Amino acid sequence: MIARSRLLVACAFGTLVSLAIAAPVSATRIQDLCEIRGVRENQLVGYGLVVGLNGTGDTGQARFTVQSTAAMLRRLGATLDPSAIQTKNAAAVMVTATLPPHSNPGAHVDLTISSLGNARSLLGGTLLQTPLYGADGAVYVVGQGPVLIGGFSASGGSGSSTQRNHVTVGRVPGGGIVERAAPRAALGQRVELSLRRPSFVTAQRVVEAINTHFGAESARAVDAGTVRIEVPERLASNVVAAIAEVQQLDVIADVPARVVIDERTGTVVLGADVRIREVAIAQGGLSITIDEAFAVSQPEAFGAGDTAVVPRTAVQATEGRGSLQTVPATASLADVVSALNALGASPRDLVAIFQALHTAGALEAEIEVQ
Repeated sequence: MIARSRLLVACAFGTLVSLAIAAPVSATRIQDLCEIRGVRENQLVGYGLVVGLNGTGDTGQARFTVQSTAAMLRRLGATLDPSAIQTKNAAAVMVTATLPPHSNPGAHVDLTISSLGNARSLLGGTLLQTPLYGADGAVYVVGQGPVLIGGFSASGGSGSSTQRNHVTVGRVPGGGIVERAAPRAALGQRVELSLRRPSFVTAQRVVEAINTHFGAESARAVDAGTVRIEVPERLASNVVAAIAEVQQLDVIADVPARVVIDERTGTVVLGADVRIREVAIAQGGLSITIDEAFAVSQPEAFGAGDTAVVPRTAVQATEGRGSLQTVPATASLADVVSALNALGASPRDLVAIFQALHTAGALEAEIEVQ
């Protein structure tokens, strides 16, 4: 059954990769490859209170929740002794948001709410009016609204409980209102593009596409991550139209040969340009089985002694028999997949195989371990 499961995983992996590389290389819009320098997002953060919880809020150990509740009530005209406040229906939270570029006052943004204290759940809560600050200390967004969790938790008196998804983090879709526009760079006749993935090859292809569209010497690459554009005279009075035309141009981006390995989950992702030189591989697995059993030791009739439970442990180690196999040099990603499928390796085994291939110098790709 295990061998059949490995075969199904390998076949499915090979089929998906083969389908991916069978399609022709498609071009990508410059809009998806580059950002306009000076036009960027801004991260915001704030501290607030979520109220209306059904006894799942912060307990008395979270003193900052009590202090925040007392301060809020004081601003609303109610003066109470903080020691007399119970906050089981309230929770202190951190509120985060991203301010999109060119957002004007009155626009709405989504908020992410994260519990700061020891609240058990934010289900059913409402975020009270919370200012969100930028890195410069100014308020850019004010947020408020019902918190959506997307999960639930329930527990019984005996200690049994069940939970779906994370119930101490939620969202308030569109709950933030922009109060101040972020500083933005003025668009002039010279515009610079910043590549999201710097590459000399991609930068040169972007330059060629722009020069073909606008005319020679309209753009030049400053470095692997920057392309400078001189807006043509016919569009000098309408820079927005020029940028819109540039962003719709198609470019074939250069993608480095890379193998991404996530050792926590055993996930391996191969880029389209990964190649393997001829190499011999012997791969085998070691499995250890521990069988714990209990026997009852009964004394003889009329004999001294007590009945006792005696544990009996059996440990068995099995090493897989892996023969040395030759993996020929590959010319495409399909060949790489076929060669690895021939080894019958599981995804977990592929993690170790790729790392060994890279150490031996037989893998023509970068390895990124996450």
